[in-house]
Amino acid sequence: MSIVEQDPPEWEDFEAAAKRPLDQHLRNSFIKTYKPVLDDADYRSFDTMEEYRQWRKDNLPAWLGYNRDQPLPGFS
Repeated sequence: MSIVEQDPPEWEDFEAAAKRPLDQHLRNSFIKTYKPVLDDADYRSFDTMEEYRQWRKDNLPAWLGYNRDQPLPGFS
């Protein structure tokens, strides 16, 4: 009498994913999330890092995590 191990039912998703082609994996892997202010212009340029830091401080919401001067909300 042999004992045949079966994969747990929750592994079905992994088996299905393994059968998908690479291009489908890549399409499903990246999620576009709108970032206020950052996504509102095609590009920005600054003459100095200090100008960039000042713009960042004045324009970006703290929850994006770009301001060193302000802790992230909920983290102290």
